[in-house]
Amino acid sequence: MSNSPFTPGIAPARLDRAEYAANFADLHAPLDDHEALVAADRCYFCHDAPCITACPTSIDIPLFIRQIATDTPEAAAKTIFDQNILGGMCARVCPTETLCEEACVREAAEGKPVEIGRLQRYATDTVMAAGTHPYSRAAPTGRKVAVVGAGPAGLACAHRLAMKGHDVDIFESREKPGGLNEYGIAAYKTVGGFAEAEVNWLMQIGGIRMLNGRALGRDLTLEELRGDYDAVFLGMGLAGVNALRADGEDKEGVANAVDFIADLRQTGDLSALPVGRNVVVIGGGMTAVDAAVQSKLLGAENVTILYRRGRDAMPASRYEQDLAASRGVRIIFNAMPVRMTGNGAVQALEAEYTTQTPEGLKGTGERFTLPADQVFKAIGQSLGDAGALKLDGRKIAITGAGRTSEAGVWAGGDCASGGDDLTVTAVAEGRDAAEDIHASLSA
Repeated sequence: MSNSPFTPGIAPARLDRAEYAANFADLHAPLDDHEALVAADRCYFCHDAPCITACPTSIDIPLFIRQIATDTPEAAAKTIFDQNILGGMCARVCPTETLCEEACVREAAEGKPVEIGRLQRYATDTVMAAGTHPYSRAAPTGRKVAVVGAGPAGLACAHRLAMKGHDVDIFESREKPGGLNEYGIAAYKTVGGFAEAEVNWLMQIGGIRMLNGRALGRDLTLEELRGDYDAVFLGMGLAGVNALRADGEDKEGVANAVDFIADLRQTGDLSALPVGRNVVVIGGGMTAVDAAVQSKLLGAENVTILYRRGRDAMPASRYEQDLAASRGVRIIFNAMPVRMTGNGAVQALEAEYTTQTPEGLKGTGERFTLPADQVFKAIGQSLGDAGALKLDGRKIAITGAGRTSEAGVWAGGDCASGGDDLTVTAVAEGRDAAEDIHASLSA
């Protein structure tokens, strides 16, 4: 080990290889057959199950758990995939603690819900490990649909359209498909190259062509797609990163958290990835938590999340906040960055405490300084080129199942208005848009 957590500045190889392997192991170990049966036995199989309502993709959760309890995990996986073709990824990354498991009757009665997420993973992994695909294409319709973005929304839309018999071309700006599933989620949540494996499994439906390195606005225009295809679905996510608007933002060592996570996800050697001794992450969402926790797991000595509002307003769930704390991450609430100081490279971050007033969030005038040789910005992303499409705030305006202001163009996922920025929500929007596109083309 050439460096340690105490090595000054930004440095690689702060830990030995055994520590890297342990730190980035699977966050939640998969259930074995016996554990799955025991976990399934805790379900009441509610008739009017609140967990179904809490699931953005409306999976029939009591049904798939009953199918696991009767030792038919393949049938359980089919129940899941009927509603959520990316059920394997969602089982790993969904904030189940604020969705289905929070709504579980067991949670209300005992404070310990049925382990819905792990049971979903057990079922979907069973089918994917067997290499089988439970769907086949309908007769070809002769219609072609362009999907922009190979993230959760685009993949869900493309699969459903291909299943209906349409031909689909997916245009993806990066060299690998998957979107945030591949580039933007903590590595310890999706180990073993699962994101790539899931895309390969999904593509078994046939009728989908993946075109990488093709970005809207850079390599193709919306008008070109509208002219060449019978319908267009936009699921390209959010390409830009919001500015911090603090002095010293351009100093060396100040970077975007999404880029850091992407680099970590794509590296073949964790020890080669440099990380600071003192890391500060600015933001309060899942990206902030993922960047902070992984900085600590890479060997940073001190990692701090700086969030401008209180704990209850923090977008990351209480579970994720507690996970960060359990890994040694400090969270400072009600504080905002003022400036980064240092000669060329950042050496410290000056922050100011905040308070909520009738006129909005304001600084109190009380300031403090944190040592920081690396600062990550995780304060949200912005939409890229949307052409002539009508916007709702900073996202593409949609009505119904993803219809935009332009005829023949649908949108879903993070780039579209109206939904939470969650993988499972993006899947639901892509799926529903595909159904609406199919109905429109059939008409």
